[in-house]
Amino acid sequence: MPDRKKKDSFILQAGILASAGIIVRIIGLLYNAPLVAIIGDEGNGYYNSAYYAYSIILLISSYSIPSAVSKVIAQKLATREYRNAHRIFRCALYYVLVVGGIASLFVFFGAGLLVKMESAVFPLKVLAPTIFFSGILGVLRGYFQAHKSMTQTSVSQIVEQIVNAGVSIGMAYVMVGVAADRDATTRASYGAAGGTIGTGAGVLAGLFFMAGVYALNKKTIRKRIERDTVHEDESYKEIFKMILMVVTPFILSTGIYNINNFLDNTIYQRIMMDYRKLDEAVVAMDLSVVAKGTKISNIPIAFASAMSSALIPGISSDFARKKMSGVKEKVAKSVKVTMMISIPCAAGIGVLAKPIMMVIFHQPESLEISSVLLTCMAVSIIFYGLSTLAQAILQSIGRMKTPIINATAAVVIHAGIMIGTMMLLDEKYSLYCYVFSTILYSLILCILNQCSVHHYLKYRQGAVKTFLLPVLASVVMGAAAFGVYQGLYYLCKINIVALAAAVFVGVMVYFVLIIRWKVVSEAELTGMPKGRMMAGIARKLRILRPEEDNKQRSAHAGASYVKGKSDKKKKTSKPSGKRKPSPKGNASVKDGENLEVKIYEREQADKKPENAEVSFRSIYETDTDSDDYWLDD
Repeated sequence: MPDRKKKDSFILQAGILASAGIIVRIIGLLYNAPLVAIIGDEGNGYYNSAYYAYSIILLISSYSIPSAVSKVIAQKLATREYRNAHRIFRCALYYVLVVGGIASLFVFFGAGLLVKMESAVFPLKVLAPTIFFSGILGVLRGYFQAHKSMTQTSVSQIVEQIVNAGVSIGMAYVMVGVAADRDATTRASYGAAGGTIGTGAGVLAGLFFMAGVYALNKKTIRKRIERDTVHEDESYKEIFKMILMVVTPFILSTGIYNINNFLDNTIYQRIMMDYRKLDEAVVAMDLSVVAKGTKISNIPIAFASAMSSALIPGISSDFARKKMSGVKEKVAKSVKVTMMISIPCAAGIGVLAKPIMMVIFHQPESLEISSVLLTCMAVSIIFYGLSTLAQAILQSIGRMKTPIINATAAVVIHAGIMIGTMMLLDEKYSLYCYVFSTILYSLILCILNQCSVHHYLKYRQGAVKTFLLPVLASVVMGAAAFGVYQGLYYLCKINIVALAAAVFVGVMVYFVLIIRWKVVSEAELTGMPKGRMMAGIARKLRILRPEEDNKQRSAHAGASYVKGKSDKKKKTSKPSGKRKPSPKGNASVKDGENLEVKIYEREQADKKPENAEVSFRSIYETDTDSDDYWLDD
């Protein structure tokens, strides 16, 4: 049992980060509804245009820092080089202070170069200082992730988003009021700028939280550094060189991987404003429609991103210690869990796109087109989930150039097709060309990254339980959810009630099917976050039948015992054929007692309740020394 828990630890850590990521995305959706109501579709277009430009500079300057820092520090922690790990942490801070400062100044003074629409320049300038603070926050998060502790990062993300939501809505309302006596486009621009103020406030809140966590653990950090007297200190020159060697590929791959949003947004603006001669207000409203679908489809993708963040330290450690079996096992489990979540999410969002859009973004003038586009985008959830995970795997095993090459190929191919289709087809198909190119990009990247992972690790993923059965279960789930929604909405005409019932029925149908079809075993289920609770529910619903498992274990134990007994007899028997007499019945009694003891011990081990402290500490695959669990305190 303890060994199995250790092996599933990264799934638990990914679950912690994924839960936070999903909570963050849900909060983002909830506050986006009133934000769009305040600033309108036009303002939302300016807001997203500025945000995409900000995001790509953030990605290049500091967004990749947590993954890069966690990878480098995790490798040092695997060999117990605590002093060098902390020196890397300090160098990473110096790095982001310089790079983040330069990036912030570039965005502030060069905003007009990054966005085509003039009304998006002001919101982008407001976002500029946020890049500087995001770099520092990223280093702190990466430091804790390297210790395979995602709790601090998760809480800081939630704090960041809560503050972001409150300040964004409040400042958008204030800024629209400031420009109340000016034209509609100016009001929309000012409202978008107010929304971006919330982004900066959220980053500052997350930074203060992580700085507080670090301060609380500072004494223990010093203690561990002082105990490390064996390893030789690496020079700061070598460390900076190492950081650049690791961070640069991370930046290039992550930047190219995520440039598609910014690139697609820019291509659409250029073609529609320069070639089609449309007004920027019309283009902004089109971009707002696409952004609504993107925000919703990004929620399940958050799980793959969290899985990737949790995966990098574990795989890097195993790879550094030449434990290839551990690497392959982690990869196989992470792909399976990601698909078990991404596939049904894609199906659910696809069939319930309009009801979901009616709850979150209910602007009547764009409801129909945004719902259709969201249905089309749903399939990209699966492709993005796999490609994000595969990119992290490749980076963890030292194949830094491969994701860059794959992402570059996907960017070039999809950009060429997007430009061609938008210029050749009628203007009314422009938004569909935008969405199609996004799906194409995710598909190409998914195929290339998966082929690379299989090539370098020489492993095969179980296709039936990872892909085929989840797809079939999702089809049944989608049909059930769609039927329930249509029936209830026909009866009560209340969208939120019909949607909630449809989601509940869909989740239960999928849950039953993946267990009854043995897509996930009881051991795998209990290894997931809240897995014991889900297993308990499954037993109460008689979906899981523990008595069958106990029979199988008993039969296996009996077979093992008989085999061991016969082997022992073969080994100890003499060729002479003479045997010492034994009391009648003693052997059979002893055999039965040993078998019962073995079965009882197995059952008790499975039933043994977990102590909260033991459970939490067992998720770390570091030292057994109690000082190595300081991050839990």
